[in-house]
Amino acid sequence: MTIQPSKSPIGLDGVPAAETVLSHVDGEKGELIIAGEHVADLARKSSFEGVTARLWSAANATLISEAEVRAALGEARARAFARLPQLLGAAEGLSVVDGFRSAVAGLRAESGLTHDATIVGAMPVIAAALVQRAKGAAPKFPNPTLSHAGDTLAMLHGRTPNASEAAALDAYFVTVSDHGMNASTFAARVVASTQADLFAAITAGYCALTGPLHGGAPEPVLEMLDAIGTRERIAPWIDSALARGERLMGFGHRVYRVRDPRADVLKTAIERLATNTTDLPFAAEVEAYARAALRRSKPDRPLDTNVEFFTAILLDALSIPRQAFTPIFAVARSAGWTAHAREQQRRGRLLRPSSVYVGDMPS
Repeated sequence: MTIQPSKSPIGLDGVPAAETVLSHVDGEKGELIIAGEHVADLARKSSFEGVTARLWSAANATLISEAEVRAALGEARARAFARLPQLLGAAEGLSVVDGFRSAVAGLRAESGLTHDATIVGAMPVIAAALVQRAKGAAPKFPNPTLSHAGDTLAMLHGRTPNASEAAALDAYFVTVSDHGMNASTFAARVVASTQADLFAAITAGYCALTGPLHGGAPEPVLEMLDAIGTRERIAPWIDSALARGERLMGFGHRVYRVRDPRADVLKTAIERLATNTTDLPFAAEVEAYARAALRRSKPDRPLDTNVEFFTAILLDALSIPRQAFTPIFAVARSAGWTAHAREQQRRGRLLRPSSVYVGDMPS
């Protein structure tokens, strides 16, 4: 059989799959708008609970306040903790990433309560419990009076975070809460379009996130920085990697043709964190040299800093284990997933793209 090259967009590039009021990505301008605000402005003036309220309000065409979201998520974290024995049972013997998938798949409707809050509230409880179990420790009870970001850190570390730590993780949660029709959001919308419940849709979203082409880059960024090690090794290490045709982790994006706007938001959050465990000047030197080297070696391909570069540094500065990076990403993105799934369900139309057959025809 001879397969002829297709003239259709490969990977659905540039093909609109839905109309949405939730977020907009302009790869040429390097622009991300979430619920009517540029991401940098949103990160500066809103909390995760605030952006979640905006997303849920827009998706459901029903106003919900930040205070209502804060209360609902706090209560949902407490309920999820009570269910941990059942949720973690299916995750026995699995890694944190795989155990998180199994536990999220075990979430179910709670009588009289919104599925959205049940899902978003449960995720940090599950992630933190898996991290504690990996250390041989018992899960830490959530504190509903803390912010979602603050309580996530408290459950991960067994102590109440200081204000700068909570603010840094909150900025990360806001920044990655939604990002247009990315692979995991599209997966969630496809499942939601069948009128399957929200739990099935969000489980599908997380499964897509675990793929290395979507949400798996932060940990390799740290491995790259570890391998470079010192300032003297930056140039020879990067030049050698590019000469071998290797990819520099944290650079390049499927959509952005210029710098990822989320990168600078997270860089600012790291600067405000002012932790002694983070060598931001070293990372900045690696970033600067890598950007210049990529322009020299690949002048026809726009490869600039993406969100994963500073995500890795921020999460590492907050002492979040590398094995938990993907689940922590999901904690934030669950706000967008639930909103997109609700928006898709309200549209009431099954997502059913066509394909281009390039195989043999019958004689």
